Amino acid sequence: MLPRLPQPCLCLVTDRAVGDSTTLVSRIAEAVAGGVDMIQLREKDLPGGRLLSLAESIQDAVGGRAMLMINERVDVALAAGASGVQLGEEGLSVTAARQIAGQDFLIGRSVHSEGGAAQAVAQGADFLVVGTMYATRSHPGTVPVGPGLVRRIAANCRTPLIGIGGINESNIIQVLKAGASGVAVITSILASPDPKQAAQTLKRAMLDSWPAGSSSMQGEAQGGSRAR
Repeated sequence: MLPRLPQPCLCLVTDRAVGDSTTLVSRIAEAVAGGVDMIQLREKDLPGGRLLSLAESIQDAVGGRAMLMINERVDVALAAGASGVQLGEEGLSVTAARQIAGQDFLIGRSVHSEGGAAQAVAQGADFLVVGTMYATRSHPGTVPVGPGLVRRIAANCRTPLIGIGGINESNIIQVLKAGASGVAVITSILASPDPKQAAQTLKRAMLDSWPAGSSSMQGEAQGGSRAR
C-alpha cells in the first residue's frame, strides 16, 4: 500500500555539512522525537554504498516513527526499504521512477515554477516540494519565490505541497496559509543545539495554525493526484 503523507508534514532534509557529521543520525532521531514526520536523505556527494549504509542507520535509529525519502536514488531507496524517493526538477522523471519502483512507492518532485508543478502532477507525483521560499544558506544566490508560488500552484491542483527554503518559526505560518501541506527544513533543526526542541517548536506552530479537525493523514487528495 502506498504510504500516506502526514498533514501537516514536517520534513527534515539532511546535510552533513550542518553541525557535526558524526552525530547526524542521533540528531535526526532527536528531531523525529520532537515531531519530524519525514526525513529526506540528501547527501549528493555520497556514493551508493555509503548512502545505503547511512539510510539503514537512519532507519534503525528512527524505528519507523518517520518516513524516509532518498534524494534521487531510486535504487538506494528500494534497497533501504525507504518510503520513497525525492526527485529533483531536472532529475529522473516521475514516470520513469514509477516504472522502476512500482505503485507502492511514494514519489516527490521538487519544483520551482507553475509549469514544473503542472508537469509533475501530470506524471503522477504524490507530492511536490516547492521552493525556494526564502533566502537560504543551502542555495546561495537563488532568488526566493516566496509563498506566492505555493498559492498559485495550490489554486490549480490538489497534490500536497511542501514549502522549502529558509523556513523557520517566524515565517512557517505564511507558507502554510499559502496552501502548503507542510514544510521542509535543514538549518532550523540541524543547526540547533537541541534538535528535538527545535522540531517541537516548528511542529507546534504548524499545528496551532492548522484548521481545527484536519490534522490527520493525507489520503484523498494524494490518492486523487496520480495520473494512471
